[in-house]
Amino acid sequence: QVQLVESGGGLVQAGGSLRLSCANSGRTTIGYIVGYMGWFRQAPGKEREFVATINWGNGNTYYADSVKGRFTISRDSAKNMMYLQMDSLRPEDTAVYYCAARRITTTPPVRQYEYAYWGQGTQVTVSS
Repeated sequence: QVQLVESGGGLVQAGGSLRLSCANSGRTTIGYIVGYMGWFRQAPGKEREFVATINWGNGNTYYADSVKGRFTISRDSAKNMMYLQMDSLRPEDTAVYYCAARRITTTPPVRQYEYAYWGQGTQVTVSS
């Protein structure tokens, strides 16, 4: 069982930083069934969009162009945790951020339907 819980959201000024965390509160260690974990976000009135994903086994990462160079996804296998370090935040980064997980696949999953497990989201608000 994989149960994902996000934390670390909040209000920050443009140019600032936040670090989001995603924990697995289920009984199963993530590494046994998860191949990729990712972050998505949804702004008001917009569709949920891909932010970043990480291969749980080898740590390879993949980012949306809009966050490349500003956001860093990482994981701590021993702690069953995933993180999203967000630097140089912009007002357009304001959204609810969701973590997600799925079994291993051959290519980095960037679409919602490719993920089987989801957290409930954490709000990030960037003021100008």
